[in-house]
Amino acid sequence: MAALPTLADIEAAAQVVYADFAPTPQYRWALLSERLGTECWLKHENHTPVGAFKIRGGLTYFDQLARRGALPREVVSATRGNHGQSMGWAARRHGVACTIVVPRGNSVEKNAAMRALGVTLIEHGDDFQEAREHAIQLAADRGAHMVPSFHADLLRGVATYWWEFLRAVPQLAVAYVPIGQGSGACSAIAAKRALGHGVRIVGVVSAHATTYADSIAAGHVVEAPVTTQLADGMACRVADPAALAILAPHLDHVVKVTDAEVAAAMRALFTDTHNVAEGAGAAAFAAAMQERASLAGLPVGLALTGGNVDAAMFAGVL
Repeated sequence: MAALPTLADIEAAAQVVYADFAPTPQYRWALLSERLGTECWLKHENHTPVGAFKIRGGLTYFDQLARRGALPREVVSATRGNHGQSMGWAARRHGVACTIVVPRGNSVEKNAAMRALGVTLIEHGDDFQEAREHAIQLAADRGAHMVPSFHADLLRGVATYWWEFLRAVPQLAVAYVPIGQGSGACSAIAAKRALGHGVRIVGVVSAHATTYADSIAAGHVVEAPVTTQLADGMACRVADPAALAILAPHLDHVVKVTDAEVAAAMRALFTDTHNVAEGAGAAAFAAAMQERASLAGLPVGLALTGGNVDAAMFAGVL
């Protein structure tokens, strides 16, 4: 099992993150609470400089490379968008060239945001897994540093948002977190353990991308097809074994949400808070709504993990 960051690791990571931006807010929204039928807190990771939580991990990953004197000339990675923006931001900060591989048909606006950060963008493959395999080969061919989507040095930074959330709202009883490659959910577990907090962590996957749900149920990695049209941040075909080893024993349970439920959650979040949530960013609320009957009287925490959805797609959803 990958070593989870300790409280000291997370506190040190927070200082790295806060050199670039302040802690994100978490608000108890009255209309959301009314809709859910219980006290509902939303952690606004859509308010980072790249509109998603991933930037925290990028900053700590590069910081750890720098501390080891191991900064490369170039990094290569694969993404559906937010991890790539995180890499672009952190690489620019450290003066490192950054090449990102995305699958064909990727979000136009996420692609544009990566390019604006100085990323060299390559389109390859029909899904994230194919893009990832191409990125690994490309890094090997060029002698570049391949940044994985899941790594202990990414977890250090991502855990800072859950550390902020659990310290700000210590009464949280249940928290919902979407699972893409696993860094967000594993970081929730890390922060909970580091703080000795009693919150129950519920994982959320797309019903159209079930590798993590299937793998947890089976006790080993099970590949599953990806057909989600909305939740690109959760469009993972093959679970990461290291992430799986952390999630399986520590998640309370896993909820599957359909694209229709995600779309309804995106509309609800916009109506009730006037924040834009991308598909994966709305998944936690979709899962909470699915389990609404069992949440009465429990303070619920939701991660709005990102707001990077193309305007045309969001208009269609609304």
